[in-house]
Amino acid sequence: MQQERMRMYINGEWTDATSGRTLGIINPANEEVILDVPYGGPEDYRRAIEAAGQAQPRWAAMTAHERGVILKKVADLMRGRLEEIARTLTMEEGKTLVESRGEIAQSANNFEWMAEQAKRAYGEIIPPAVSNKRHWAIKHPVGVCATIAPWNFPVLLQARKVAPALAAGCTVVARPPSQAPLSTMLTFQCLDDAGIPAGVANLVTGPPGAFTDEIMTNRIVRKISFTGSTEVGKELMRRASDHLKRLSLELGGHAPVIVFPDVDIEQAAKVTAVGKFRNNGQVCIAPNRIYVHDAVRKNFTEAVVEHTRSLKLGNGLDPQTDIGPMFEERALLNTVSFLEDARSRGAQILTGGRRATQFERGYWFEPTVIDNIDPSMRITCEETFGPIMPLMRFDNVEEAIREGNNTTYGLAAYVLTNDLRTAIRMAEGLEFGVIGINDTVPATAHTPFGGMKESGIGRECSHEGLEAYLETKYISIGM
Repeated sequence: MQQERMRMYINGEWTDATSGRTLGIINPANEEVILDVPYGGPEDYRRAIEAAGQAQPRWAAMTAHERGVILKKVADLMRGRLEEIARTLTMEEGKTLVESRGEIAQSANNFEWMAEQAKRAYGEIIPPAVSNKRHWAIKHPVGVCATIAPWNFPVLLQARKVAPALAAGCTVVARPPSQAPLSTMLTFQCLDDAGIPAGVANLVTGPPGAFTDEIMTNRIVRKISFTGSTEVGKELMRRASDHLKRLSLELGGHAPVIVFPDVDIEQAAKVTAVGKFRNNGQVCIAPNRIYVHDAVRKNFTEAVVEHTRSLKLGNGLDPQTDIGPMFEERALLNTVSFLEDARSRGAQILTGGRRATQFERGYWFEPTVIDNIDPSMRITCEETFGPIMPLMRFDNVEEAIREGNNTTYGLAAYVLTNDLRTAIRMAEGLEFGVIGINDTVPATAHTPFGGMKESGIGRECSHEGLEAYLETKYISIGM
């Protein structure tokens, strides 16, 4: 990590906070401070927004091909620096190095995909109804965008916002998560080295509340893209109404996994565990409710418990590690709270169920499988965001659809079956924006990602991700 680049990036310069304030970034594996970084405030936010506003006309005037050259170079630089960025991500967030490498690779793919997709922001010529008129519709960048990414995938979720915004001709003010900004700073170093013009992409750190206040009241900001909790998303929606700012919201999830009896039980157990315990369950599309058909419930339970017990906890930098620490103490205590609630209402712990004791420091919790689930338990209706897998039951397709949809969330759902008719019925019946059939890690740069119901508004990635940063401008010409 280059100390001089671990700073805020405003108007093409690496800078400290105006106040001089800093924040120590903690490694969740050992609770040691990795590095002190600038911790900005309202003055820095305004400086970045004004820089983005000044740069907006010049960036929008560049051709999509010219912008694409820069974004493609960003992708190439990220791939060339993948190991450095990934190791930094593991140190600040806790996930395994394998998972961090995957996140950086996917982030680079987003920049490359949008570099190409920008050239396809087509308009249209509309046939006139009268001979003395001509009608065109063209695409126009929304303008200055504020982007906010959470700590669980700080680089990828920022890339899903920054890449399409820049591709569309928008300028950006990005805020990384306070306790995991380092890998995003290294990503912005790639933007800087790729030749992004001053003011086009800005990175600011500091209190989230002050940032929200500034982007909501500052008329320079035209759009906000946020990934985080449903509660915060609703608050942003309320406040955005004052100036009718555009919003893209990727919010909470409560994904069901529905296991039908025609599957290979061992493979189904492994796929479910991979999806559930990836990043220690701290994934918005992580399986939260595991519905297993009565005919295979016993065998599936035995297989998934055995697989879960085989997972090795450890520092994410250790190549033998399957699961790293949780991100912070608050996340750990939240997991404990969910488990205590379930246990008090009759849940049976089949494996795990406690804080790991083999580590002197850090935020460690064993991957856990529980059974005997009651609908009154919080785990059946609230997003867990931790390594707890509750096993539930169902008997037929209609029941599976009804129970799967029995949530206010609608981000992702998973179906494990080898029967084509069942797969189609489930895909059409489930009310979720992302549905994986025999796939619990479905997201890619070229496919749409987003939720239904209270899991968000809009889509990221694919061609829809670019369209989220474009306005349609209609032009009528009298002859």
